[in-house]
Amino acid sequence: MSIKFNKLAYNSVDDFVYGSCKKPVTTKSGLVIGGGDVYPELNFTLPSMIVNEDSIKDAYQIYKDMTNGILNRARELYAPGVVIEYETLPEFTENPKWGIEVSKIIVDTMKEYEAKYGLKSAYRATPNDLREMNRPPIMRSGKYWEAMIESFAGCSQAGADFISVESTGGKELNDEALVNADIKQVIFALGVCGCRDMKFLWKNISDICKANGSLPAGDSACGFGNTAMVLAERGMIPKVFAAVVRVATVARALAAFEEGAVGPSKDCAYEGVYLKAITGSPISCEGKSAACAHLSPIGNIAAAVTDLWSNESVQQVKLLAEMAPVVSIEQLVYDTRLMNTATKKGFRKEFRDLLAESDAPLDPQAYVLKPQVVYDIASELVKAENSFQMTKMGAQLALDKITEAVNSGEVYVEEREKKWLDIIGNQIDDIADDELEFYDDMQDELDMDKFIPSEYGL
Repeated sequence: MSIKFNKLAYNSVDDFVYGSCKKPVTTKSGLVIGGGDVYPELNFTLPSMIVNEDSIKDAYQIYKDMTNGILNRARELYAPGVVIEYETLPEFTENPKWGIEVSKIIVDTMKEYEAKYGLKSAYRATPNDLREMNRPPIMRSGKYWEAMIESFAGCSQAGADFISVESTGGKELNDEALVNADIKQVIFALGVCGCRDMKFLWKNISDICKANGSLPAGDSACGFGNTAMVLAERGMIPKVFAAVVRVATVARALAAFEEGAVGPSKDCAYEGVYLKAITGSPISCEGKSAACAHLSPIGNIAAAVTDLWSNESVQQVKLLAEMAPVVSIEQLVYDTRLMNTATKKGFRKEFRDLLAESDAPLDPQAYVLKPQVVYDIASELVKAENSFQMTKMGAQLALDKITEAVNSGEVYVEEREKKWLDIIGNQIDDIADDELEFYDDMQDELDMDKFIPSEYGL
């Protein structure tokens, strides 16, 4: 049965901090995520190589080496715990037995380190979303869907603590909408297609997790909000537009929790801060220590209320010091050690505010992640009647907050971007309040060759 979140999980923004949440989760090894400390979450991937039947054993050995290197360095640095995330490459989801075998390798290695050294660890399995490999995407059936289901179940049975995915429902329309800075089509992709797909997908994932002993952790709007961020960093779309898109992704991500997800949400889901405010569940975030994967304008503020601190992803390549995953775990351990020390010394709220204030004035994309801004917007989002209305409301509230901050000098926006505040506002004004009425209005604007309405229940 779906859950409806109609109020914030927190009574005060002062309680909205990193390392602690209202609904912590406990892993198989006893790590409590959101119970007081922030833990590092290390995500890794293979170096550039062709993966096939001839090379799969080499790939297995690389995953074994990466896991050993990460856990050994975490042990040497006296980390109190560590989370490892394995995001499958497409080949490992198309061939579920490969991804499941990697899961077994990771879990077995973690158990070895706990038995030998007492190092507590947890494992997040994130099979990738294959469904967009059909064009137009087929979302609810077919060989790609079946491979994903087998992967979710198999990784869970192999011992994964958490199951996640970076789903792509609506992305076939969103990509063009972002390039064109078309907020109407973005809201259709997110608030109509994306939310409908998330509810279908996460009901299935939650059922699989319940049957196989894992926790349904959460999704990510990476292909939506993070794509907008990257385009903005390259000067292809306005930063104010990307910031509005970020908040518009909240309803889509929240749908996973409405269907049973419990966290920690995905690291690349920067919208996770809103999820934490609304659901009280733990979240994972990434920022400056994810520069190995992508650049961003939100390197510090992303840590302000996180419960896991991630590197996004890193390849097994040799750096001057060590292999890249080992370097990444060292960076994350030191980051989280500092955050946890601030907590122990009684300065958690002050350190949270320093992380936020170091980024928030410099970019609207950072500003909409500021704890007070998140708290204010989220307190209004929970009043929405449904996911579509929340998506539209998120865009409008973000725009209002950014406009107010620009006018007061609280956040810097380039002069050439200021006109976009009105452009975006006028586009949002044209959007109907009713989802199906909006769908009717959009039919002439949508490329019906790119998506199949029935795959979204339309």
